[in-house]
This record gives sequence, C-alpha cells and structure tokens, in this order.
Amino acid sequence: MATTVAPPVTAAATPGAADIRPHVIAALGNTPLVRLNAVTKGIRTPVVAKLEMLNPGGSVKDRIGIRMIEEAERKGWLKPGGTIVEPTSGNTGVGLVMAAAVKGYRCIFVMPDKVAPEKVTLLRAYGAEVVITPTAVERDSPESYYSVADRLTREVPKAFQPNQYFNPMNPRTHYESTGPELWEQTGGQITHFVAGVGTGGTISGIGRYLKERNPAVRVVGADPEGSIYTTADLHTYKVEGVGEDFWPGTFDRNIVDAFVQVSDRDSFLTARRLTREEGILVGGSCGLAVWAALRVAREVDDPAALVVVLLPDSGRGYLSKIYNDDWMRENGFLARFGEASRMGNVVAERSGEVPRVVAVGCDETVQHAIELLREHDISQLPVVRGDRTLIGGTGGGTVEVHSIVGSLQERTLLDRLFRNPDVLSAKVSTIMDAPFSLVDANEEIERVIPLLAAGSPAVLVQRGGEIAGVVSRADVLEYVAHHRRDAR
Repeated sequence: MATTVAPPVTAAATPGAADIRPHVIAALGNTPLVRLNAVTKGIRTPVVAKLEMLNPGGSVKDRIGIRMIEEAERKGWLKPGGTIVEPTSGNTGVGLVMAAAVKGYRCIFVMPDKVAPEKVTLLRAYGAEVVITPTAVERDSPESYYSVADRLTREVPKAFQPNQYFNPMNPRTHYESTGPELWEQTGGQITHFVAGVGTGGTISGIGRYLKERNPAVRVVGADPEGSIYTTADLHTYKVEGVGEDFWPGTFDRNIVDAFVQVSDRDSFLTARRLTREEGILVGGSCGLAVWAALRVAREVDDPAALVVVLLPDSGRGYLSKIYNDDWMRENGFLARFGEASRMGNVVAERSGEVPRVVAVGCDETVQHAIELLREHDISQLPVVRGDRTLIGGTGGGTVEVHSIVGSLQERTLLDRLFRNPDVLSAKVSTIMDAPFSLVDANEEIERVIPLLAAGSPAVLVQRGGEIAGVVSRADVLEYVAHHRRDAR
C-alpha cells in the first residue's frame, strides 16, 4: 500500500526539544558546503564543494527519487502494488529504491556492465532486482540499458518508469531545493557553478535558479571525453554517471555557459587526491567536476570570485575500481613505479660509463661488431646505414631514428660463428636481425616491460627523432629494483 510522505517534524524552540524526522526521506537535502584547501594550492580563486554524498542514500540523486515517485502518484501513473523500473548507473536507483521502501513499491533497475559491482550489491541490499546489460552498444540496440528498461516497463504488470532523462521533476527538484540552498549558503556571493552533466537535470535546475538571482553567474559543465556534450566522436569512457550519447530532455542547453572536457585519468586521479588530501571520499564524477572547477578557478584568478562545485556521490561505490591500485594500473590510469617512471628516466639514470647509444654500420665487418660489444661490455647493438660506428650520448654525437636498419645480438653472433667461423669477415648486413622496437622517451615503463618479457632483448628509446638510448632488460630491472627500494 502506497503511503504519503509527511513533512519533517519541526523542533520546538525550547531547550531539550526533539528533532526527529518521521522517515529517512525527510532527511534529504541541506548538505554542507566546504572549502577545498589542499587541491587548490597556488590558485587564488576560492573553490568550495557541495557535499551531496551526505544525503541519506549517498548521492545527489536522492533528491529526485522521491519527487518523481510522488508526481507519478499524483497523476495516477504509479498505484499501490506497482513496480518502478528505471535504467540507472546506480545513484538514481538508490534514490528511487530508498523512497520505494518507505512507500511500499517494488523496484527493477537496469544497469550497464561498466558500473562498479558495489553499486549492484547496494541496490540488491535495498531489495531491488537488478538487470545487467552491455555498455558498448548503441542506444537503439535492444540490448542497451535504455531499451531493456523500456521492454520491462511494457511487460511487467503495473510498472512505471520515472525516466530521469525526460522527467521534468528532475531539473525542477534542483531548481526548488539545491539551487536555493547554494544561494543561501554562499550568501549570494557565488560567481561560478561547476557540475558534471549526465541527465542534465542537476546543472539545468540549479543553473536556472542561480541565473534568476544573478544573471552574471557563470554555469560550467564538466564532461567526460567521448560524451555528446563536447564531441561528435562518441566513444565509451570509464567514469560513471556523467556524459551521454544522446541529448536528454531534462537538459537545458541554454543554461550552460561553457563546458570543460575531462579525461578518465584526470577524473580518477583527482578523486583520489580529494580523498587523500581533503579527507572527502568521492567518486569519479566528483573528480571530473573538481578538475574542471580547478581549471575554471585558475582562469578566473580572482580572490573576490567564488567557484562552487557539486560533488554528486561518495567513493564507497568505487572501492573495487578507482581506489583499487591494480584496476587503475590495468586500465592505464596509474603507473606501477611512480609517475616519473618513464623510459627517458631509465636512460638518464643508467649506471656506468657506457655511452647511451653504440651503433655499428651495416657495411662494417662482424669482427668489428664483436670488438664493439667487448669494448663497451654490452650484449646488443643497433645497426645503422653505412660503414662507420656511431656513438650517441655521454659526450658523443647523435644517432637519428631514420638511420636504424637492423640489430645485432650476442645470441645471433654465437649461432652464426658456430656454424661458420669465416663469418667474422662478412658484412654486418648479412647476419643482422630486425631493428629493436622503438619507444618514446615519455612512454611509461610498465607499458614496455611486456615487450621485453616477450623476447625482445632491448628497445630503442627515441626523443625528437633521435635515439636517446638503448635500454636492455637488465637496465629496466636495475631501475625498477632501485625505485621499489626508494618507495619503501
């Protein structure tokens, strides 16, 4: 049986009076605004954050869940014994199922498979049924989470889909609650508002309210790379709950003055910084919004301005992803050996007096190549055009990338000499192997290690069209061992 949500109990203005809310829904809103300090060092414009993860269900979406349900009840779309069906990346589902628990409805949520498993578990903990669908499909595909939700809404008896992407109660909720809260909390001093854009309801509702109070307020949307709001080249991305591949009806394009496009990597690393430096455990979409807000604050560069950024949810739903170092490394967002662990650093820190590059000409004799190996105590040589030896780095000249034509390895030399000792007088070009793989000096070490482990004895590190060094397996092992000791 559906119930009517009563207004909160107002505490009497007498000592010891109780402040007891009739149910969890009455605890929504009035989340605090806090100043960001550590991540804003060097930035003159103050940046403050609206902590929406402090809503009872843990996100900004708690606000719209109850409003969409009550509007559906008023219009007769949702009746006692009904089922709420919604496509969601998690947070809207929590807002809906929390309200449904209070009011007595069943919930079925359809989620893309990129969402963190914690979110699926959380919704099931509230008693919801969860259907998982593939992320990498077109919106119109029958497998997309939008299409599956539409099908279930048609098939399940007494089902109702709030459809946060087109439900006008989405932006209206923020116009009537979140916007006024921000205006009051900042004393009307807010000059810039920054938020991630998913359905567009949050930024549209808040932005409209703020602009009505002060038309000079700038509203900035943060958008992941690959989303329709900032690119025509749509593609998947890892950050959850923001960005779209279509234009939702809840988004008012006229409200947003500018967009800032943010990468997955910047979103996740900024989220981790907020947690470790500000003590605020946040999700990836919060990192996306803060990265954009910091950029806005730097560009404004005015101590009299005030940038407000909305943090939509907590990081507790992302412990297996953003806060899991292995997941971050596997997806290329975190270096295993530190942010400075690039191939150029391996070359720069290599010990000994060996030149960074010793290359033999393809017209030189094999005997001469062996003498070079012995003289410099190395086990491989790049081969260049011509009949001369090239020495690069540590006081030598340069070896250009385009001059490389092959390579020589101890293993190849031993094999050829065993078969035919007369090969000593032959030209290097007659026995050389293919050139070593070429990697950029800025390439992360962890991306090169699989190449060396797969059989290549060395790689050529290039910078600006010149060979900066020849890096062997032993060089990488020495570098990694040294830096792992430093990390301890």
